[in-house]
Amino acid sequence: MPYTLEICCDSIQSALYAQEAGADRIELCDNLKEGGTTPSAAKIKLLKQYLTIPVAVLIRPRPGDFCYTPYEMEVMLENIHIAKSFGADAIVSGALTEKMDIHIEQTTRLIEAAKPLPFVFHKAYDVCRRSMEALEQLVQMGVERILTSGQKATALEGMLLLKELVAAANGRIEIMAGGGVRPANLSAILQVPGLCDIHSAAKKWHYSSVQENESWYEVDKKMVEEMKLLLSRG
Repeated sequence: MPYTLEICCDSIQSALYAQEAGADRIELCDNLKEGGTTPSAAKIKLLKQYLTIPVAVLIRPRPGDFCYTPYEMEVMLENIHIAKSFGADAIVSGALTEKMDIHIEQTTRLIEAAKPLPFVFHKAYDVCRRSMEALEQLVQMGVERILTSGQKATALEGMLLLKELVAAANGRIEIMAGGGVRPANLSAILQVPGLCDIHSAAKKWHYSSVQENESWYEVDKKMVEEMKLLLSRG
């Protein structure tokens, strides 16, 4: 199967850089420095006008953990409806219990709200206490793919679990490797048999030209191009 390279972006400019460099899909968020939160409605609307590749929209009401109050859930559900109304191609979200298990009831509500769009369970998976049980639960719930670093800080460090997850998934759900993925380690990560989906922020610091000590993340086009080339070679 061909590889898919998804690039996580928190700005329109970064998403355009990623598309120009050959990315297959964008995960759109805000606040990449904080691990990503839900992007604004304006950002979703405009990006769908500017891009020709699919845009998966992150639904996460705040940084921090993945245990949500009823009010936060209402915000997430409303943001899913907004994202869909502006043409999102997939929804990226998920919820956990205080014991670090999949929150079945909350995640089911998110999945139902996202339909008919594909639902991606994000890196909340990496703090689940029972990885294989969580995998089976997400399969049964109809999740299309899981974004994971193999429950380690980076996908390279988590390769052992990534191998186990791809084997256990057996085509029933996609396993997407993300977390510190860069050109320098991509070839090693691709040694996971059956792994076809790659996720990277491909980020670099962009420093303000008008104000000292101000910087933000921006997609590095060269990095995306290098990863795309490596994927084309298999």
